[in-house]
Order: sequence, then C-alpha cells, then structure tokens
Amino acid sequence: MRITAVTCVKNEGPFLIEWIAFNRLIGCTDFLFYSNDCDDGTDRILDALAAQGVVHHLPNPAEGRNYQMEALKDARRQEVVTWADWVWIADVDEFLNIHVGDHTIPALIAACGAGRQAISLNFQFMANGGVEGFRDVPVIAQFDRSHNPDIWCGEFAIEVKSLVRKDFPLQYYGAHRPFFRGKLPAEARPSWSDGSGRDVPHKFLVAANPRRIRKFPAPGARDHATLNHYALRSLDSYLVKNDRGDVNRENRAFDDTYWRERNDVAYQDRSIQRYLPALEREMAALKALPGIAALHEEACALHEAKRDALLGQQAYRDMKAQLMRAGTLCPAEEALLQSLGVQPPPSPFAATTGKTGTTGGQTG
Repeated sequence: MRITAVTCVKNEGPFLIEWIAFNRLIGCTDFLFYSNDCDDGTDRILDALAAQGVVHHLPNPAEGRNYQMEALKDARRQEVVTWADWVWIADVDEFLNIHVGDHTIPALIAACGAGRQAISLNFQFMANGGVEGFRDVPVIAQFDRSHNPDIWCGEFAIEVKSLVRKDFPLQYYGAHRPFFRGKLPAEARPSWSDGSGRDVPHKFLVAANPRRIRKFPAPGARDHATLNHYALRSLDSYLVKNDRGDVNRENRAFDDTYWRERNDVAYQDRSIQRYLPALEREMAALKALPGIAALHEEACALHEAKRDALLGQQAYRDMKAQLMRAGTLCPAEEALLQSLGVQPPPSPFAATTGKTGTTGGQTG
C-alpha cells in the first residue's frame, strides 16, 4: 500500500525529522512537501532528504496568499500523489494516533471497513501545559495534556483531517477534507467514515452546512484513531510561530484567544507515547543520513536565535508575559466562571513565574 503524506511548511526545521519519522512508522511510504520563505533551514533539510530519496520537495507554487490551497491544487498532478493508494493531508504539528491493530494507517483502514474511500479524524488539541523553553526532544513526549477529547470550547463538533483513497470521486482536495462535485448522484457518493468506522454525518458528507464543512461531532468518533494537534508546543516555539504566520495567511498574528482555546489541561492522554521507542530509532536513522544531523542542529539553533531576536522587541516581551498570565480555559468558559464569582484556575506558569515573570522552562 502506497500512502503519500502531503504538507506545506514554513520555518518548521526543528520539527521535520520527528514528523517524517513518525509518519514513516504509521505507514506513509512517500512525502510531498511544499515550502515557502524559510529562513531556519527547513528548505535545506528537505532538499537534503529529497536528494536521498526520503521525500519530494517543491517550492510552493502560490502566486497569492492562499499557500496551502494552491499547493494542494498543484499536488493533484504530482506523480507521488497520482501513484498513491491513499493520500494523507496534514500539517507538521499534527500526529495521527492510531489505537487499533499494529497502530498503522493500514490497520486503521482495515478497522474502518472495506470499501471506505475517505476517513476523517477529529482533532485533539494538545496543550502547552506550562512548557516555556524549546527543547530538541520529540513533541509527542513533551505534551500530554488536552481538553476532554469529545468537547472543545463548549462544542461537540471538532475539526478533522482526512485520509483519501485514490478512487474518491475528487473535485479538489481541501486542507481538512476532500470535496466531490455537488451534483454527483447519491449512488455515486463516496463511502466515508469517521475514526470509529461509522459513516460521517450526511451534512458533512455533502458539505451542506458551511459551519460544519470541516468538522462534525467528536463523541464516539475516536475508537480507532484521533489526531493529536500540537498547535502550541513550547512558549518559545509559539512566539516563533506567531512571527512566522502560517501557510495560509502571511503575517497572520495569533492573539491569546488562539492560545487559550488550545491550552486546556483538564485531560491527560499519553497513548501516543506508545510510539516513542520506535520513533527515536527512526529519527536516529534519518539523522544518520549524510548531512542531516548537522542540518537539524542548525535549524534548532536558528529557531532559538529567532526567539532571542523576538524577545529583543518590547512587543514580544509583552506577548510572552501576557501568555504566561493566561489561564487554561477558553475565553467564554472563563468569562462564565467570573460572572458566577468563581475564580478560574491559574496559569500553568504560575508555580514557576513567581514575581519575576520568568521560568526555567519546566512543565506544569
């Protein structure tokens, strides 16, 4: 089975090796990376890996600002995609945590049932949990707190990412789900499941509700797999991410609402750490390829240098202080508690900040 992972990156150098190694473990056989405007060595790492046959790397073809969608349009004509049995479209901070069989994508596909042409997996947002400093340690080892997997910010419907089989009646790939022609006859619509092997909701299937076009209720949908989303990582890395923007909108600034919504620490989930021993071996094998270890170390150094440069600016010092004060509830929930006279839980940095506003990068 050939499974191609497709992703877009900008300044993800310190995290590439882990993500590639992890996806190789779960069954991805091929990788198509699009990069743009990197200054942390991301493109050099990908070029070196491409020269050794590990990945395919292309410059993002976008002429406007919609980097991801223009890359996905281009991906449809690339042989590494057209030859694939399945396509997995995800970001470098997203890790598919498979609970069945040997914990691989083929095991997930088998569990969801024969004939499925798409499988959509709900996000589980993994919190920062009070980790200040960047460390060159697997992300899946550092962050194990999240919201209740079935409910996020008071909503049962949670966004998804999707595996797509080659015979899906594709009109175009979306970042979260594929789309088929609106006038496709009912009998020709694809067989599409959630992460428990159940049919996805009809309105999601046919993209009938704009508010639910890329999400559906998560309760009961995670029996076979969930999608761990490490959107925050360490506070250091979040500051660098904020400077970078993202693959869709150049110079997008994330305010603390984004942070607070994804920093719920109420639930602990270490299940993905089952992969750690094999992941560390696979990462070591990739770093043993000619030049890769040095390029990875350079990317980590450039990441830390960017953090230091940002913290030389008052705006970023203020941002860091604001995030360290922020609680672990989404804004609406925190406002409700305050209206009831209930004190929200403190920031996970509270135990280490004291009166100085600094920490040693420990976990809360």
